[in-house]
Amino acid sequence: MKRLKLPRTLALVAMAAALGTIGFLAAGSVARSATTANKTISLRSTKLGMILVSSRGRTLYLFAKDRSGKSACTSQCAQYWPPLLSQGKPTAGPGVKAALVGRTTRADGSMQVTYNKHPLYTFALDKQAGQVNGEASSNFGAKWYAVSAAGTAVVKAPATTTPATTGATTTAATTTGGYPYP
Repeated sequence: MKRLKLPRTLALVAMAAALGTIGFLAAGSVARSATTANKTISLRSTKLGMILVSSRGRTLYLFAKDRSGKSACTSQCAQYWPPLLSQGKPTAGPGVKAALVGRTTRADGSMQVTYNKHPLYTFALDKQAGQVNGEASSNFGAKWYAVSAAGTAVVKAPATTTPATTGATTTAATTTGGYPYP
């Protein structure tokens, strides 16, 4: 009788391992398809003004270190700044210029969504739609900025005050600086 229990136990362990492996592979497949589904880029009003967002309402950022439409954010960078990936052609929502929407091939062969030739990313610390926690962050060798409908960096520059004299009263003129990233 004892001999019969050992093969049965081994068979149950083997079956559990096989089912666990199948479940793990299936879950990985579902996760990959969720991150690489076709994407719609939309506009959303935030404290930075109107900016591009993903189909889930998450702020889309550009990385100032990217050059010639190619991503410079890989490995650990891509964990904090997940690239917006798409298997098919991404779509443009209202107010988004469809002609500026494209894709670029990443180093790992996946297709990253671009806007005005800027690879697009979300930020891991933006936990809810409309958050802009990554704005003007300086991580992984360059700055990160939300993207405008024109496809340029949205810069919330600090206002500078210069005195302007008009007759007997003095008023303050507010100017904001721009970011020279096309």
